Amino acid sequence: MPKQKTNRAAAKRFKQTANGGFLSGNAYTSHRFHGKTKKQRRQLRGTKLMDSTNVKTYKKLLLKK
Repeated sequence: MPKQKTNRAAAKRFKQTANGGFLSGNAYTSHRFHGKTKKQRRQLRGTKLMDSTNVKTYKKLLLKK
């Protein structure tokens, strides 16, 4: 039986934490910043912990048990 492949698009976008969570970039950061407050723009920088409801799906994509 052939080996399963990691979804490369997911591997480039998400990083697994030591406790099994996932870090991902934030949505709403590509354009139309004039409609967002300075605080909102500042808090959208960097990565955030992914919501726990999505973790099961992304584990399958990344084949991390």
